[in-house]
Amino acid sequence: MTPHRPSTSAPQVAATTVLREDFPSLHRRHEGHPVAYFDGPGGTQVPRVVVEAVADYLTNHNANTHWSFPTSAETDAALAGARRVLADLLGAGPDEIAFGANMTSLTFHLARALGRGLGPGDTIVVTELDHHANVDPWRALARDRGVEVRAVKMIPETGQLDWEDLDRALIDHRVRLLAIGAASNALGTINDVPRAIAMAREAEAITFVDAVHYVPHRLADVRAWGCDFLACSAYKFHGPHVGVLFGRRDRIEALDVPKLEPAPDTVPERLETGTLNHEGIVGVAAAVDYLASLAGPDSIPRRDRLAAVFEAFHDRGQSLLARLWEGLAAIPGVRLFGPPPDAPRTPTLSLIVGDRPSAEVGAHLARLGIFASHGDFYARTVARRLGVLEQGLVRIGCACYTTEDEVDRVIEAIQSLGR
Repeated sequence: MTPHRPSTSAPQVAATTVLREDFPSLHRRHEGHPVAYFDGPGGTQVPRVVVEAVADYLTNHNANTHWSFPTSAETDAALAGARRVLADLLGAGPDEIAFGANMTSLTFHLARALGRGLGPGDTIVVTELDHHANVDPWRALARDRGVEVRAVKMIPETGQLDWEDLDRALIDHRVRLLAIGAASNALGTINDVPRAIAMAREAEAITFVDAVHYVPHRLADVRAWGCDFLACSAYKFHGPHVGVLFGRRDRIEALDVPKLEPAPDTVPERLETGTLNHEGIVGVAAAVDYLASLAGPDSIPRRDRLAAVFEAFHDRGQSLLARLWEGLAAIPGVRLFGPPPDAPRTPTLSLIVGDRPSAEVGAHLARLGIFASHGDFYARTVARRLGVLEQGLVRIGCACYTTEDEVDRVIEAIQSLGR
């Protein structure tokens, strides 16, 4: 099925009611209720065109790379095309896009490569606001290479980064790397990444950005930010389970990458280990092209269409978040975490309901057809700093297919717990 597109050439973005028709999973029902998917921060639903792209590759083009027969050449072309598509999404060059199993695997691999040039006396700065995929790979270097890892504090009352502590960390230590999240997957906080990167540059430190929760909601721009590396996960923006790593070409060339001797030493392939998930990568490109298609025809550059789509999604998401925040804040016993709706943030919020375990609240929502995640979401330090590690958080995340009616269902469902 061809994705819906506006009838004019201007980048006018398809309405939520229109694009919902492209997601087959939205027709699911559970215990008599239509399912409302609020688990997007853990993984979004997939449009039909992505499923068709994966099936087409496996049916008609499935092969390994760099051989002389047609399906192998077609696979080479598909991977090269996917690099171009993801480069447009991130504002990079195609030769700066690498793929892997997931963001965590890519980050561990990059950490091992960067770690070969680090040792005692060197410092890596992480933050308490981050998912552990952007913390523990760097902490492993403390054991393996003797480096110091310092965590910049978050402010529990606001769910935001303590910038004075970041400044102290960068000034007081021999910092070689700043690893920072662009947005918190637990609280929705958006960090001022350009500011952090500028501070790191003053300290002559390399920068790595975890953009897993950012990329689904805002259009990243690695050139404007000036970061050295950035990682994201395609299944958070309507693609298959594939990780994506941007690296500045000169940085990739300089890496002492753990690799097999016969494996390519070219850029960016030298960052990739083993045979890739070809069908998944094809699906990733289809997901990005689907998003671009929501803002007009191919005659408009893909990056421009993506900019229009992400701006529209941001506005819609902020409206949904404000509605959700206001409704939940009025319920006795509900405690909301993270920045207020008018702060830089994504349409993701976490909450507790009295002293109820988050799993109990999640099960209650599920019985009403509302699928939302609970726990610490691998942002364990955030949950610990908030004092809810044992109880856990309930996370509500709005996606491009979320409607106002679904938001109202969440509010009513949480209200019914009190009754």
